Amino acid sequence: MAKKPKKNQQQGGTPATVALTSAGVPYTIHAYDHDPSHPSYGEEAAEAMGVSPDRVFKTLVADVDGALTVAVVPVAGQLDLKALASAVGGKRAAMADPALAERTTGYVRGGISPLGQRKKLPTVLDASASAHPTICISAGRRGLEVELSPEDLTKLTEATVAPIGRA
Repeated sequence: MAKKPKKNQQQGGTPATVALTSAGVPYTIHAYDHDPSHPSYGEEAAEAMGVSPDRVFKTLVADVDGALTVAVVPVAGQLDLKALASAVGGKRAAMADPALAERTTGYVRGGISPLGQRKKLPTVLDASASAHPTICISAGRRGLEVELSPEDLTKLTEATVAPIGRA
């Protein structure tokens, strides 16, 4: 007897797109063929979609004073760990262990989305996102991006908006 597909598989989506649909948020899906040999998931997404890298944001999981925290920053730059710690009232931040990030969010590295995570984590969105009408973030799978307004992303993730990225 065949296994019954999970709800999000029946809809052809991911937990991230299911969360967006459930919330009634307008979004656009961008799918592309993921190249495992590309050195950067985010830059690959920007190139494949023909979108400026300052509008494509990567989702990183960091450990701030022992608590996992999500940082969403442009793929064209880097995460400023001190700024992230400060944004959530912490003292020290370091990148989380990738296996722990995957287990906690329910997504694989390179496909972690700030939406629809297994365990809701505090989220900080880089302030540069507000300069764009829409931004692109992972839809929860390598080769799949979702485009939405930074305001909608902030509301859905209850994100703090702060300058946490650097060039």
